[in-house]
Amino acid sequence: MQQLEKQFHIHCVEGDVGRYVILPGDPGRVESIAKLFDDAHFVASNREFTIWTGTLDGEKVSVCSTGIGGPSASIAMEELHNIGADTFIRVGTCGGIDIDVKSGDVVVATGAIRYEHTSCEYAPIEYPAVPDFGITTTLVQACKNLQKRWCTGVVQNKDSFYGQHSPEKSPVYYELLQKWDTWKKLGVKASEMESAALFVVAAALGCRCGSCFHVIWNQEREKLGLDQEMSEDTSSAVQVGVEALRLVIQQDRLNKK
Repeated sequence: MQQLEKQFHIHCVEGDVGRYVILPGDPGRVESIAKLFDDAHFVASNREFTIWTGTLDGEKVSVCSTGIGGPSASIAMEELHNIGADTFIRVGTCGGIDIDVKSGDVVVATGAIRYEHTSCEYAPIEYPAVPDFGITTTLVQACKNLQKRWCTGVVQNKDSFYGQHSPEKSPVYYELLQKWDTWKKLGVKASEMESAALFVVAAALGCRCGSCFHVIWNQEREKLGLDQEMSEDTSSAVQVGVEALRLVIQQDRLNKK
């Protein structure tokens, strides 16, 4: 590709972002996340990518939206890594699968099912999509520090939102339903769309990445008539992500990483 002054999609250059980055999906959430930093300022916005940079405990940090799904998330990670970022925490939303996962819970991913295609351009399917262990443990500690209702486990990743929610409309409905039943039997906690790609891309780039999610709804609880209320306030996962990033910064200073 022709050498460009700025990264092709995120329109940033070296020095625009810190090594530590929060990755939400929605560009509309970026500014509110940046307000949890110190001295935050707008950097750039192009397509689904909006970037702000500030500091946490004196360390330069950034937040960059990725849009929906693995393809755009991998672009964000690749281009951020090109200009110096090496530690990522994905914060977002998910739908519960395990019936014990309730609306409003925070799910910390310990692994991701690669039922998507972006990761296949980085690693063979036999390679597992797993987060960085250190990042994951700080996400759990952040949940405890903030007294959030949380759980850990494997999450399922897919490319089609409506393949989950309206599988009967698809010509391959039989495969979608069969796979979904498999996820339930395996105790998968939730479904979302980015972690599998991010975990594998991070491994390919030699980066650290972890994920946490706010549970909006659990369709399996709904099917069983269990009480629940839709929870669209994503601030809990954001707070956990930022607190975890603070803990990572502290640990890195102690380890001089």
